[in-house]
Amino acid sequence: MIPRPDASEHLPYYSKYVDRVPDGDLLQTLRDQLDETLALVRGLDESQGGHAYAPGKWSIRGVLNHVIDTERIFAYRALRIARGDMTPMEGFDENAYADHAGADSRTLADLADELEHVRLANIAFFRALRDDALTRRGTANGAEVSVRALAWIMAGHERHHVALLRERYLSGATSGDAAAIAATSAAAGPAAAAAAG
Repeated sequence: MIPRPDASEHLPYYSKYVDRVPDGDLLQTLRDQLDETLALVRGLDESQGGHAYAPGKWSIRGVLNHVIDTERIFAYRALRIARGDMTPMEGFDENAYADHAGADSRTLADLADELEHVRLANIAFFRALRDDALTRRGTANGAEVSVRALAWIMAGHERHHVALLRERYLSGATSGDAAAIAATSAAAGPAAAAAAG
C-alpha cells in the first residue's frame, strides 16, 4: 500500500490531482486507470486522433503524448528521490515538450501501446519501494515533494486528462461519430501545442 500523502508533501497546486484519486490501493488504482484509459483510446477510430476541442488546444493524440511524457517525468523524479539523490530537479515546459513530440504523426494505437508500457513499468517500480523510500522527500521544480506524493500525482494527472478527453473532446461522441469528429479536425487544422485545459 502507498498511503495518501499529506498536504506538506507536495505543492498546493498538485492537490487538484491528488484529490481526484479515490482512497484505497493506489497500485490497483493505477492498474485500473490504465485498463479504463486503454479501453477508451482503443475504442476510438484513428480519424478521431487529430481532433482538438478548440483552436490552439492539443489534439487527442497530443493529450495522450502529454500524459506519457509527464508520467515519465514524475517517475524519474520519484526514482531519483527514492534512491537518495537530493540534487534539485528542474521543472519542464509541457508546451515546449509538445512542440517537439510529433504526437500527430503517430497513431492512437501506438500511443496507447506506449502508455501501457510506461504505466506498467511505473507500477512495478512503485511496488518495489520500501516504506522509507516512499516517504523520502526531494526537490523538483523548486519545491519539496515526496516519492509517494509523486505516485498519487501521477494517478490524478492521468485521471484529470482522461476526464478532459471525455468532457471536452468526446462528449456525445463515440467511434460511430468518427466522420463528424474527423471533419471538425480537418477544419481546425493541425493541433497546436497548447495545454488541454
